[in-house]
Amino acid sequence: MAVVAVIGAQWGDEGKGKIVDELAARAHFVVRYQGGSNAGHRVVHEKGEFVFRLIPSGILYPQTSCIIGNGVVVDPRGLLEEMEELERQGVDISRLYISERAHVVMPYHFLLDRLEEEARGEEKIGSTQRGISPAYVDKHARSGIRIADLLDVDTFRSKLATILQQKNRMITQIYGQPPLSLEEIHGEYFRYGQRLRPYIADTQAMLHEALFERKTILLEGAQGALLDIDFGTYPFVTASSTLAANAASGAGLPPRSIDRVIGVYKAYITRVGSGPMPTELFDDVGEEMRRRGHEYGTNTGRPRRCGWFDAVAGRFVAQLNGLDAMVITKLDVLDTFPTIKICTAYRLYGKTIHSLPANLNDLAACEPVYEEVEGWQCSTSGISDYDDLPPAAKHYLRRLEELLETPIAMISVSPQRGRTIQLQDVLA
Repeated sequence: MAVVAVIGAQWGDEGKGKIVDELAARAHFVVRYQGGSNAGHRVVHEKGEFVFRLIPSGILYPQTSCIIGNGVVVDPRGLLEEMEELERQGVDISRLYISERAHVVMPYHFLLDRLEEEARGEEKIGSTQRGISPAYVDKHARSGIRIADLLDVDTFRSKLATILQQKNRMITQIYGQPPLSLEEIHGEYFRYGQRLRPYIADTQAMLHEALFERKTILLEGAQGALLDIDFGTYPFVTASSTLAANAASGAGLPPRSIDRVIGVYKAYITRVGSGPMPTELFDDVGEEMRRRGHEYGTNTGRPRRCGWFDAVAGRFVAQLNGLDAMVITKLDVLDTFPTIKICTAYRLYGKTIHSLPANLNDLAACEPVYEEVEGWQCSTSGISDYDDLPPAAKHYLRRLEELLETPIAMISVSPQRGRTIQLQDVLA
């Protein structure tokens, strides 16, 4: 039995979906513990390509139960569409469970997300405008709607009427938009609740029973640690905590139940949206990374900003999350480069620093200090044994281990399932 938290260790899009998919083959439960439909995981399977937004990718295994935890904010319409799409692809979703304590993304959240982002003008955060941030705002302001509320017609109507009165004042008086209809929202979202009723459960009790029975549980994060609401590049962050510290509370487990934490890093680094990124490349090298890595947002299609591996940020994440091991993905994207750079420090106002500044202007002013290593210039995509990797690739990986002070457990050399080199069993 093991409880393992898998987190994104950069700015998201590290390939967590593939890693969780492979680990889920031996897991009894996979639990999504934060975020919403603003994050997407793409999994390449022998039966085709699957895109997951809210449902954990472990649903592809018939023996694995999947939970959308209490820490997630759920768009019920989007979730139902995702469920229907998976069923069309032949996936059995009967093992999907939704926490009755999870909060609901409501129509006014989508609208306010868009209006607030437009009002920022040139200072846009880069929101996906899927209502995630306003939903978390309401959760912490104690004015949210929870999944359980959708199941009782009168309770739902009473709560919605009070909340919508406030939201409509904002929508009409601040943004000059027409008010939303109580009747329309109540009717539509109550119907969603009825359709989701068979999947709604006391998932905290389910997981505690699984702990008692010593079953294997994977905790799956969304986005990446550098987008964490507290420790990310604030304000260019997501609205929830993406760290391992939140994995337990977002799933409904005691903190000491987590046996190990695994951080997923790309062999380089990418970012979507606004905010500083010290190693970002604006040249042909960055474009080659984007092309070879197919670096476009799973949900939005936006091109990702690409850069060399940032070991300063990487070590910050490893320390912050107490990583037991790391996974390196997309090593094969670097196959064609004659030389490869690793950022080992920053130059800030004439000084060399080895930590991530909290001040956004300071981080934006940081210039990367690079260490250059030899590239291998041959294909790694078919390799399944570490010993068969080119010597230069092994040197690169060892250097990352040294800089992050964290051992590598797995190396992904292709988006396809099974194209992963195993160095240690993280579920043992």
